Amino acid sequence: MKVYKSAKAQKNVLDTYDKLLRMWNVDIEETDISTTYGTTHVITCGDKSKPPLLLFHGVGDNSALMWLYNAKELARHFWVIAIDTIGGPGKSQPNSNYNKDFDDIRWIDEIITGLNLDKVFIAGVSNGAYLAQYYGIYKPERVLKMICLAGTVPVGGGSPIKTMMKIFLPEALFPTKKNTEKLLRKLSGKNSDVFIGNSVIMEHYLWLLKGFNNMAMRFHKLISFDDEQINSIRDKTLYLAGDDDPFMALGGKELLLRYKMNAKFFPDVGHGINHEISDEVNRQMIEYLSCRG
Repeated sequence: MKVYKSAKAQKNVLDTYDKLLRMWNVDIEETDISTTYGTTHVITCGDKSKPPLLLFHGVGDNSALMWLYNAKELARHFWVIAIDTIGGPGKSQPNSNYNKDFDDIRWIDEIITGLNLDKVFIAGVSNGAYLAQYYGIYKPERVLKMICLAGTVPVGGGSPIKTMMKIFLPEALFPTKKNTEKLLRKLSGKNSDVFIGNSVIMEHYLWLLKGFNNMAMRFHKLISFDDEQINSIRDKTLYLAGDDDPFMALGGKELLLRYKMNAKFFPDVGHGINHEISDEVNRQMIEYLSCRG
């Protein structure tokens, strides 16, 4: 399975990935963990003696971009473990076992075991929020608490591809600098300057749109949760979302309210919530995960 459309695209994505990592402004370690489905790249920072916090990014991006404005502060309180989703445009490398039989639970289990961990905190953005919930449902004994950013409870069996198309098209089909700006404004609204004003982010995001083979993520299946499963994670999950997030407008907020999840909504904030209001998101995450009970 080719993750990138060409060797040139891969080089440009990974070159700008490394530029973003240097902007984290915190000491990091990069390592690869062997799993059934290939090597999974993880970036760690902070003190290993502190509680472990696994971080999952969304579809079409990676850890270097996703946690740019969060890693340094979170690392003051946790051992931060940012994971490049296998099949995504980061440094993880799928093997021939990454196919229709791919199992997210087994993959995450092998990462946690490979890190010599037992119980963890998990946070994720968008699709990363889904992964956090999914793992928390099927492996509750390994998950202390979860935080879902720009994510909702997946129910009803809707098509995630159709939802993505409504939001990302037509700009993503024609990845020019101008269309990259338009897409980021669509996703983040009033706070788009946090992306557009950063030349490295813009260069990286343009190369993601140009060079990532979106079909490489097709083996990550989105499975709807039933009421019992949703009830099982309610008391240990916090949802943070923006009122101007286009995904929330397409029913995400309604679901969180209907199921009475522990959710906080922020006005004038879009899908890039942890970039747009990074200080507030960092504060909310640290406070929730550090609170006993």
